[in-house]
Amino acid sequence: MDNQRLFLFFALAMVLMLIWQAWEQEKTVGPGSTATSAPPATTKMAPSAGSTPAPDLPQAPALTAAPDTGPAPRPTEVLTRGSRLQVRTDLFDAIIDTYGGDLRELYLRQYPVELNKPEQPFPLMQEAGKDLYVAQSGLIGSKGEFPNHKTNFSANAERFILTDGQDSLRVPLAYRAPDGVQYTKIYIFRRGSYVVDLEFQVKNVTHNEWAGYLYGQFQRGHVETGGFLTVIPSYTGGAIYTPENKYEKISLDDMASKPLKREVTGGWVAMLQHYFVGSWLLPKDQRNEFYTMVLEGARYVLGFKNITPTKVAPGETGIIGVSLYVGPKEHKILKTLPEGMDLTVDYGWLTVISAPLFWLLSAIHGLLGNWGWAIIVLTVLIKAAFYPLSAKSYQSMAHMRKMQPRLQALKERYGDDRQKLNQAMMELYKTEKINPLGGCLPIVIQIPVFIALYWVLLESVEMRQAPWILWIKDLSAQDPYYILPIIMGASMFVQQKLNPQPVDPVQQKVFMILPFMFTVFFLFFPAGLVLYWTVNNILSIAQQWRITRVVEGQAK
Repeated sequence: MDNQRLFLFFALAMVLMLIWQAWEQEKTVGPGSTATSAPPATTKMAPSAGSTPAPDLPQAPALTAAPDTGPAPRPTEVLTRGSRLQVRTDLFDAIIDTYGGDLRELYLRQYPVELNKPEQPFPLMQEAGKDLYVAQSGLIGSKGEFPNHKTNFSANAERFILTDGQDSLRVPLAYRAPDGVQYTKIYIFRRGSYVVDLEFQVKNVTHNEWAGYLYGQFQRGHVETGGFLTVIPSYTGGAIYTPENKYEKISLDDMASKPLKREVTGGWVAMLQHYFVGSWLLPKDQRNEFYTMVLEGARYVLGFKNITPTKVAPGETGIIGVSLYVGPKEHKILKTLPEGMDLTVDYGWLTVISAPLFWLLSAIHGLLGNWGWAIIVLTVLIKAAFYPLSAKSYQSMAHMRKMQPRLQALKERYGDDRQKLNQAMMELYKTEKINPLGGCLPIVIQIPVFIALYWVLLESVEMRQAPWILWIKDLSAQDPYYILPIIMGASMFVQQKLNPQPVDPVQQKVFMILPFMFTVFFLFFPAGLVLYWTVNNILSIAQQWRITRVVEGQAK
């Protein structure tokens, strides 16, 4: 029994260590790290008709018969700068570059970088160094010259501001092709919405029918995910969704080893990171090809392109459009978006437990208005749900505690003869009808719940910078004064004293060390997770103390 308990405690300790390393990795090399310099600006012209396509420019379907270049890295293409257009809405501060009409920088005004820097919005997109993450789009075709993300557009202003009383803001970019076709690329921002609509207006002043294909893509730099022990990091990479194949992650490493090229109907393509997501949202009935590309300099491209061309008759004006979501992975917002976007909240392999936990936690928060108190109430409910099973386990542990004097007598009788000692102990358990493993069951059950709640606290943007009381200003960050971890360690020490003690002196010392070791782990955990574990320990102590008193009273 002692060896089994020791194994379970060390297994839990190993899980805690791995989660701790993932938490440290997320803080140190996560996508929110800041680059120090931007790549130098160079001057490049958009490729003309008939020229070799740029490495990061998708080919029109009419040209897809070209030989496959395979997964090898492609020549480096530095992001060229044109004129910078500043955009401000109630939710965004953004930079659109006239070179390509790219969305080069985007800051979320409702989400500060840090709690103590409320004036500094979180940079979801930027074009600097290893934090490169931009949204590119354009038109492609088999005949003529089309505006793509290598085209120089012109704008009629440098600043665009969503003013009070204004519900939407349009940012137009103009381009006239050599064949006379007039293009207007328009970003449409709406008040209170993280969805940005993108339109291409095509004014065909020629005598020939115009036919073209829309594409949109994300380009981002590589993000380190840590070593082999970092088994539970927050996912940073690509994801796609289609009604046929549902949700699928496309990691940056997958883009390098297995280039994506898939024809689909509807769905979306996205770049995920901790708390936030960017996603091209496609019409349900539209046929597209999802693709990936890899560029030198550790840069990755994930995007879509139309398979069926849009046609505009001579003398007519046509519109091709798509929507782009750039914002938080907030559940109530994601539920309003196309099917499958709620899956971007990545709870990992314990989603089946994490998702109901968050639903219940959100319902409690709706009543109390505080995530910290919601975690406490959730802990009480979880404890109540497991009460019958825990009661049986604690009864078994109470009986084991009652057997301690007899076990110690056996230890003294057989000394170092462990074989005879174990046989005598098993005979005693059989005679007294005690299950020596019964007290381990609550630990086994709590491990997946613990990890599932860790995912909820790690992935749910609702927890980000959410306060509890007094010194706990952010439940998703560690306790700044380590008060909760110390209380948790003390509660675990008390809980250890209530458990039946091993007869082996070495194991007794090991069990005395465990509360201190766990306290060190929890020093760096999110305060919300430590709060859950502390409350759980206190409830377990109360339950175990009561059951122990009842069992000991029955023995008198």
